Amino acid sequence: MDRRLSIAPMMDWTDRHCRAFHRALTARALLYTEMVTAPAVLNGDRERLLGFDAVEHPVALQLGGSDPAQLAEAARIGEAFGYDEINLNVGCPSDRVQSGRFGACLMREPELVADCMAAIKGAVSVPATVKCRIGVDDQDPAVSLFATVDACAAVGIETFIVHARKAWLQGLSPKENRDVPPLDYALVRRLKRERPDLSISINGGIASLDEAEAHLDDADGVRLDGVMLGRAAYHEPAILGQADRRLFGAGSPDVDAFAAIDRYRPYMAARLAEGVHLAAMTRHMLGVMHGRAGARAFRRILTLEGVRPGAGLEVLDHAVDAVREAETRLERSREAA
Repeated sequence: MDRRLSIAPMMDWTDRHCRAFHRALTARALLYTEMVTAPAVLNGDRERLLGFDAVEHPVALQLGGSDPAQLAEAARIGEAFGYDEINLNVGCPSDRVQSGRFGACLMREPELVADCMAAIKGAVSVPATVKCRIGVDDQDPAVSLFATVDACAAVGIETFIVHARKAWLQGLSPKENRDVPPLDYALVRRLKRERPDLSISINGGIASLDEAEAHLDDADGVRLDGVMLGRAAYHEPAILGQADRRLFGAGSPDVDAFAAIDRYRPYMAARLAEGVHLAAMTRHMLGVMHGRAGARAFRRILTLEGVRPGAGLEVLDHAVDAVREAETRLERSREAA
């Protein structure tokens, strides 16, 4: 699996419709589900929680939990659903996650994380991976990060995605934990330098493909294995249309916003026929016209018309036409000038 680019698991955002849209823009990036807790997998509606479309491959399932037996069984179920990777969340800082003894608070318990990963790895044949922070609260990141990684590597885990910030479990909200703690990219590069046999991907604050390319550069003698984009990929998804060429070296041309929407239409039509509301899909597309003439009209049409009962693909067509018309007007005004 080529990990040069992956799209971060983001609660309430990277659902199956979002992932299908992102796949319309990039054939190569590794996609991740929202975090799903192991107890939910074991006891909940599995099709609703885990179901996905074959178009999404390669796609990873991210699990939350701290009970090795539960995680092993949830991983088996995930593999049976067809996921290409099982990932453990050791980074989410929310109060609800802490109360369940999983997420970022597990950075304090590297041996427990290793036990969980050993159980997952033993349960599945697909890769078992870890997404973690560099530490929490008053931990020394140079100690906590290496302790977590080394404990997991000792049980055979080879792939780590590191969000290069601490998580402050007391005093900061989950939103603030995405922005306030300072980034320490150098520590992640040091991890790769000192553990060269491990696959290390970097996450946190990466806002463009230019920055992604810089992280993959080996100017300092260290070549990271991958970059994980989060909010940038969600709020400006059109940048993903350049990813296959720029990051993977694929020979195919870039995919622009219009082409991606055309690719996404069959998926949307199939889901509409199943009773999915249009807005459940179009909400993930609102930023795709970012920076283009007509982008505001595009968002307004999808937001206002997409929620109406019975809304169908004609709403999407209306929104796309608004952009094309705005771009035509802009071009004519430039020619006149």
